[in-house]
Amino acid sequence: MNQKEIKILSDDELVDKLGELSKTLYDTKVTHTVSPLENPLQIRNIRRTIARLKAEISNRSQK
Repeated sequence: MNQKEIKILSDDELVDKLGELSKTLYDTKVTHTVSPLENPLQIRNIRRTIARLKAEISNRSQK
């Protein structure tokens, strides 16, 4: 999910997506601990998307 897609989302959708991705990140980390992932860069990409979502939520709340 890139920045253009994030800007289109409504506030409620941002919060929902943030919760969904947080759960996905947790599940991915647990899976990676038990058995190595085929593509460990997934974890980094999920973390970065979460950071983008949090930044957008913060920017919208300041305005």
